[in-house]
Amino acid sequence: MDSNIILVFALILFATKFCGILTRRLHLPQVVGALLAGIILGPSVLGLAQPSETLTVIAELGVIVLLFSAGMEMDFKQFKALLRPSLLIAVLGISLAVGGGFLAAYVTGLPPFESFFIGVVIASTSTSITVEALQEMGKLKTKSGSALLSTAVIDDILGIILLSVVLGIGGGAENSEFSIFSAGIILLKIIAFFGFAFICGFIMNKLLSIIRNRSGESRRLSIFALAFCFLMAYLAEQFGLADIAGAFIAGVAFCNTRYVEYLEKNTHVLSYMFLSPVFFASIGINMVLDGFDSSMLLFAGLLLSAAVLSKLIGCGLGAKLCRFKNSECFQIGAGMVTRGEVSIIVASKGIAAGIMEAELFSGIIIAVIVTVLIAPVLLKLVFTDKFIKLADKTKTDLT
Repeated sequence: MDSNIILVFALILFATKFCGILTRRLHLPQVVGALLAGIILGPSVLGLAQPSETLTVIAELGVIVLLFSAGMEMDFKQFKALLRPSLLIAVLGISLAVGGGFLAAYVTGLPPFESFFIGVVIASTSTSITVEALQEMGKLKTKSGSALLSTAVIDDILGIILLSVVLGIGGGAENSEFSIFSAGIILLKIIAFFGFAFICGFIMNKLLSIIRNRSGESRRLSIFALAFCFLMAYLAEQFGLADIAGAFIAGVAFCNTRYVEYLEKNTHVLSYMFLSPVFFASIGINMVLDGFDSSMLLFAGLLLSAAVLSKLIGCGLGAKLCRFKNSECFQIGAGMVTRGEVSIIVASKGIAAGIMEAELFSGIIIAVIVTVLIAPVLLKLVFTDKFIKLADKTKTDLT
């Protein structure tokens, strides 16, 4: 193994902790510090750390374990109760994001279909940063925190279906029927995965209960649980879902068990000490900005505005229609603002398919960076007691 990568890991751990302490003293979530540490270490500033395959793999493991931990912290009864409202919230958020992204691109002179694809790029939310911020604030198990996670799962599914349709149509008009058919196949595979995951989760639960009854809360419980997490992440990709969706569902399988606190404690140590800092720092390290000029700055600014406002308004409105409190509507909207690796991957696929010009990539990157930085700050604001009291004083009724 390249010895340089070991040095990079050492620098990441030092820098993320140092920047995390600084941002905490500024009353900001420590995840903001970790993101800034990655930007400072990366090619955009000091150039001490470069994107690499090893870093990408470790970062991927980090986000999988993070979402697994989030799933274990869910209240399953509340999660089931919030599935229907979460569907409406996700649909409104994605619809406004696609429309807003289309307008942002179209007014800068891009063709209609390419503009529509830009909307698809910013449609999906990246929940890993939201999860980390909510865990840090102790708000993940609140009603709005649970709604955020269930909305994010649905958001991920809808984003995959939308992407498959757009990529199919982008291949030519003659392929449009096939793209709709393939989208239907993907939807059936997703439904099949959830059914399969439910059965696997039930079996794994029984297995770990037997192990606990015979051996107590031994380390083998955590090993089996983590193995199940990685297995479900792998299977989710085979069914056409993102790996983090499988990891999250694996965590939900253990959320109401007698041994969940033991699993949470061990998983948190693994995530907090190494995997999460590497993941969040890697986002900043991978932000290499090339070909940035005034026209690209305008495009990035419009895209950023569309990305933020679409989720704040769309998801907040959806939450209000589902009778959430005003403060909870703001919390859900703010939690859905962040974009991340999902948007970058979608943009890369569009460039590879010839749907989107490669020159637009830097504008998308800067919009993603800013949403990544401001989302934890927004969450910190909307969960303060002062904001909650102020928001809930205003009485509105959209139902």
